[in-house]
Amino acid sequence: MKNRFSMSTLAALAVAVVFAFGLAACGDDDDSGGGGGGGGDGGGGSAKTVALLLPETKTTRYEEKDRPLFTDKLKELCPDCKLIYANASQDPNKQQQQAEAAITKGANVIVLDAVDVASVGPIVQRANQQDIPVIAYDRLIPDQNIAYYVSFDNVKQGRIQAQTLMDKLGSASGKSIVMVNGAPTDPSAGDYKKGAHQVFDKSGIKIAREFDTPDWSPDKAQVEMEQSITALGKDGFVGAYSANDGMAGGMIAAMKGAGIDPSTKPITGGDSEAAAIQRILTGEQYSTIYLAIKQQAETAAQLAVAVAQGKDVPSGLLNAKVDNGSKQVDSVLLSPIAVTKDNISDTVIKDGFLTVDEICTGKYKSACTDAGIE
Repeated sequence: MKNRFSMSTLAALAVAVVFAFGLAACGDDDDSGGGGGGGGDGGGGSAKTVALLLPETKTTRYEEKDRPLFTDKLKELCPDCKLIYANASQDPNKQQQQAEAAITKGANVIVLDAVDVASVGPIVQRANQQDIPVIAYDRLIPDQNIAYYVSFDNVKQGRIQAQTLMDKLGSASGKSIVMVNGAPTDPSAGDYKKGAHQVFDKSGIKIAREFDTPDWSPDKAQVEMEQSITALGKDGFVGAYSANDGMAGGMIAAMKGAGIDPSTKPITGGDSEAAAIQRILTGEQYSTIYLAIKQQAETAAQLAVAVAQGKDVPSGLLNAKVDNGSKQVDSVLLSPIAVTKDNISDTVIKDGFLTVDEICTGKYKSACTDAGIE
């Protein structure tokens, strides 16, 4: 009788404890919307549960743009649908727990922007076991059976970023630049890098210092730029490539700290953050990339609702197939646009991505007036 608890009973208790801990660790999850449906039931009716799992908070776009745009479109398309939302704050383990929690709470579809695409295989496999389709959002998930992929043509974005810098530098053959790429765990960063090299490697420009920056961290990018300035000297480079705006901000801070006028060293960016547009207006940053995140988020919501309700995807929505190593994934690929001071009004403002009031604050009012933005 002293062996009253069998090994199987103890194992079951252990699993229950671990699972409860996993759910408790998902305290940032946000459930909103109307009534939900059973996970992966595929049944009829409009009241379904959609999970949106975003990767990080260091890039402002996810909380300020992707989340509210997706949420609004979901409510428009399916007022009775329930949204399970979570942001992993750069932590792949946390994202695993959030995904498990979403499955347990009855998600009918998961829209997943992976922190680390190499680590989310178990999430996709677990979802597939429960007949819950996974839509890869922004970052392609390799070697897994995902349902759809919604993103931008990332290699093209890298080419555009690099070509925009080369156009600004003019005849720069033999001269040096600093290149700061995004997180090595993010396949989008690898695509940007690939596209940029397609331009730089044929241009005659010398990449004197190059970095892959964990977490897309502006602080780490600042340190990388400081190291570059120390190694190359203030006059040892003519410009800089940054894969996104947050890192560009860090690099510009490093230049200022070293006594370099950033307007003399053109630097790229990406995401069209309000702070980046302000820097472009004052000449500190040369360019950024406008991604129609509204279109991306709304397209993902359209796909999610159709999949959750077992309906056909709206005609004309899909425009590509992307090989992820497991299959040719039906995809939506959107086109990036370079933004400089000359076309701010015709891009981010015209589309309502940013407003004049968001950009033309305080010391930037005069720069907006000079650029014809009022």
